[in-house]
Amino acid sequence: MVVLGRITAPYGIKGWLKLWAYGDEPARWKEMPRIWLAPTTDDPAQWREWSLADLRPHGAAWIMKLAGIEDRTAAESLRGHYVGAPRDFLPATAEGEYYWADLIGLQVVDGEGRPLGKVVDLLETGAHDVLVVREETGAHAQERLIPFVSAWVLDVRPEAGFVRVAWERDW
Repeated sequence: MVVLGRITAPYGIKGWLKLWAYGDEPARWKEMPRIWLAPTTDDPAQWREWSLADLRPHGAAWIMKLAGIEDRTAAESLRGHYVGAPRDFLPATAEGEYYWADLIGLQVVDGEGRPLGKVVDLLETGAHDVLVVREETGAHAQERLIPFVSAWVLDVRPEAGFVRVAWERDW
């Protein structure tokens, strides 16, 4: 399951939900036949399928309406739930575009091919996304924050399992 966002709160009294979307094109979710919700991402058995009735931007966030959620009380029961979809249901990405889930776990190497760690998370900063790269050496772990922009990210190859960056080990 690819996590796409999280429900932050009910919106209004007619069952709408405020949504914090991970990624920059949640409007494309309307292309999917269904979405899934779960209270946690730890247990695959907790994901439940829903029909998306409507989805629209609202300020910096989004609001969505699910079929069957008709009032604030029902919407409140979904506060904090994650929104996701199986990889096969997601719209295809364009050349040079990636779902965050495609990047998590990739090995990060410098321009010379030396390992810097693995992508463990991404941060959305407003200006651009940032790779959170963790290198673990024995009992010690170091994190690097690398802007996910072409000036620093030279090559992304999920199928080969790596991201090449213009970054030095001691930065």
